[in-house]
Amino acid sequence: MIDISIPREPRRIAVLRALFLGDMLCATPALHALRQRFPAAEITLIGLPWAEDFARRLSSVDRFVHFPGYPGVPEVPDAPEQTARFIDEARAYRYDIAIQMHGDGKLSNSFIADLGAELSIGFRRVGDERLTIGIPYVADEPEPLRWLRLIAALGGRDMTAGLDFPTTPDEDDRARRLLTGVRAGDGPLIGLHAGASTPLRRWPAERFAALADELVTRWDARIVLTGSEAERDLTSHIRRMAASPVLDLAGQTDIGTFAALIGQLDLLVTNDTGASHLAAATRTPSVIIFGTTLPLQWAPLDHDRHLVVDARNYAPLEVPQVEALAQLPVEPVLLACERHLDGASPGLAPHLGSGFATAQS
Repeated sequence: MIDISIPREPRRIAVLRALFLGDMLCATPALHALRQRFPAAEITLIGLPWAEDFARRLSSVDRFVHFPGYPGVPEVPDAPEQTARFIDEARAYRYDIAIQMHGDGKLSNSFIADLGAELSIGFRRVGDERLTIGIPYVADEPEPLRWLRLIAALGGRDMTAGLDFPTTPDEDDRARRLLTGVRAGDGPLIGLHAGASTPLRRWPAERFAALADELVTRWDARIVLTGSEAERDLTSHIRRMAASPVLDLAGQTDIGTFAALIGQLDLLVTNDTGASHLAAATRTPSVIIFGTTLPLQWAPLDHDRHLVVDARNYAPLEVPQVEALAQLPVEPVLLACERHLDGASPGLAPHLGSGFATAQS
C-alpha cells in the first residue's frame, strides 16, 4: 500500500472525472473518502456539463467547473484556446492537490500536470512520469475500489464502497406520480431498462418484451419501461411487442426523478449502463445483463442484491464474444429474476457471476 506524506493540509483540491453517469457514480465512494480525509479543503470536480447537477447533490463536492477538453481526451472536442484559458485560470487558482480520476492516465495525466498543483496524483501505465505521484493501474479491479485505492494513498481511511446519489422529496414525489400509471395489482413492480450507450451493450428488444410477458405470467408483475428521450423508439418497440400491458416512461424523467423511480421498484432488469449503478446507489435489487464489458470491473459489489448474467457464459464456442449478447436467450435472465422474486438459494443459478471482489456496496 502506497501512503503519501502530505506536507501541509491542502486548501484547494481539484478532481478530474469528465465522464458519464455510471462512471461518476462509481467514483462517489472515493469522493466521500477524500472529503473525510481533508474535511477543511475545498474540493472542485472537473466534469462534463451534465454532471453539474450531479455534483450539487454530493456533500463531498464544493465546486464544479466544466472540463474544457484536452488533446487526445475524447469526451470533449479539442478547443485549444478554451483549454489554454482554463489552465491559466486553474494555475492562478492555485490548487494544492490535483487528482486524476479519469482512467489509466494515458490520455489525462498531462492535463492534471498542466494544472500546476503542488501535488498531482493518479494512476499511470509503466513509464509514465508526468505526475508527482503515479500509482500503477490495475485493469482487473472493481471500479469503486480502484478509486478508493487511490484515495487510500493520500491517507484516506474511510473505505466504504457504497455508491451515492441523493434525491430530493420533489423528485421522489414525481416518481410516485409517474408510477401511478402502472396497472393495478399486488404483483412486484419491475423496471426494464433496455437502453445503453452503444447497440453492442443492448440485449435485443424482443428479449426484453418476452421477459416482460414471462414476468407478468409467472409473478403478475407490473412492468415499467425506463429510458431517455433518445430511447423512446426502443421502449415503444418493446411495448408493441409485449403481449402484456407495460407502462412506458422513457423520456419522462430527468436524472433525479429517474433515480427516485428506480429506488421505488422491487426489481430492475438492465443492461450494463448507468441505470445499474443507480440501482446500486438506491439499493434496489437488480439483474444486470453483460455482453461486451467486464462484470469484474463494472458489476455492483453487493452480489446478493445485484445479480449478473454474463452473455459470454451462454454463447456457443463458435460465437464471437462481441455477438454473445445478441444471442443470449431469455431463460438465464428469467432465472436470475426468479432468485430475487422467489428468494431462491444463490447456489441454484449457474454462471450468474464470476470472480468478483467481496466488498459490499
